[in-house]
Amino acid sequence: MAKNTVTIINNRDGKEYEFNILDASIGPSVVDISSFYKETGMFTYDEGYTSTASCESKITYIDGAAGKLMYRGYDISYMAKEKSFLDTAYLLLNGELPTKEESKEFRIEMNKRAFVHEGIRKLYDSFPDRAHPMAILSAGVSALSTIYFNHLEINTPEEYREMANRIVAKVPTLAAMSYRYSNGMPIIYPDLDKTFTENFLYMMRAYPHKHVDLKPIEVKALDTIFTLHADHEQNASTTAVRNLASTMAHPYAAISAGIGALWGRSHGGANESVIRQLEMIGTVDKVDEFIARAKDKNDPFRLMGFGHRVYKNFDPRATILKDIRDKLMDELGISSELVAVANKIEHIALNDEYFVSRGLYPNIDFYSGLILRALKIPKEMFAVIFVIGRTPGWIAQWSELRQQKTIKIARPRQLYTGKTERTPN
Repeated sequence: MAKNTVTIINNRDGKEYEFNILDASIGPSVVDISSFYKETGMFTYDEGYTSTASCESKITYIDGAAGKLMYRGYDISYMAKEKSFLDTAYLLLNGELPTKEESKEFRIEMNKRAFVHEGIRKLYDSFPDRAHPMAILSAGVSALSTIYFNHLEINTPEEYREMANRIVAKVPTLAAMSYRYSNGMPIIYPDLDKTFTENFLYMMRAYPHKHVDLKPIEVKALDTIFTLHADHEQNASTTAVRNLASTMAHPYAAISAGIGALWGRSHGGANESVIRQLEMIGTVDKVDEFIARAKDKNDPFRLMGFGHRVYKNFDPRATILKDIRDKLMDELGISSELVAVANKIEHIALNDEYFVSRGLYPNIDFYSGLILRALKIPKEMFAVIFVIGRTPGWIAQWSELRQQKTIKIARPRQLYTGKTERTPN
């Protein structure tokens, strides 16, 4: 690490403090303020951690200004167009892309590990009809820790790989089960002859003893969505997973916490909100009215699916999904009022100075919601799809933290503004 420093002057007493600057391999350097409180007697304040690096990581890099996203150094466009989701998962978990033979072995292992303990069905039986699939999935993942309790103590690379591969393989099965239980439908077991993404669609759509026609464009569209969601640096749900990892909690408990964080409509539930808003707008002739409301600073209405906290230019994942959406619509012959509404909003946002000047370009949620709807996946499953894609990233982040030489339990500070000490009456 570089030994450059930054000097901070306290204007109250004139004291100067020096802190080391740590250089990244790419992207912004950071000021190491781990000793800030010890040296100054003060905390730093950074609401929402907008300027705070909580960890050192080698997994994912984002350049929001340039609209760039990389997994282990590979550009997201290359991964989404040239590699499968399982290749992406392998890369995140192992640090390198698989060889042809490794890819084949990984696919076979994923298929074999896709089956879940039959005891999980008893747990799922206890949930009421219409329970939200995210709630069921979170409970199911957490329950895996009661079956694979040996994963609480992991010491070797082989044990890490077994744990990681097991959870990545089982989440799609638990996810499909969550949907079918919430709708009172018979459970469909994984098919060893199908690919990872194809298997999930099969478990979602199939009925016993009935053939299911899965078109290649459908499998490719969903596989691309999984790939684009596989990791996204230190977002809210990943931070939740890392926080639990710092406590030495079971990895599956940490993933369950990530699911809880992802369920929020400002995070993984955003694409569901996009579809609900498009349904609310309803028809093309009402688009201009809602565009005007979005521009009105006195109107609380906000156009969903535009802009991003990290990407200030454009979301590179959205560009990829737009092409996939167009191909999907063409091949499946999908045409609806909802698509027409979305197309008009998209056209206005890409050409209107109000949106362009503010960097309010369509983001991944705007396109993924339309694709998932075209794939006949119900809105309540949108965040679940996100979970399947994000699980390899979560586990990679969990493993990276747990394999550090030293681990500090996550424990942010606060700016206390409550009552001072009171004298009892």
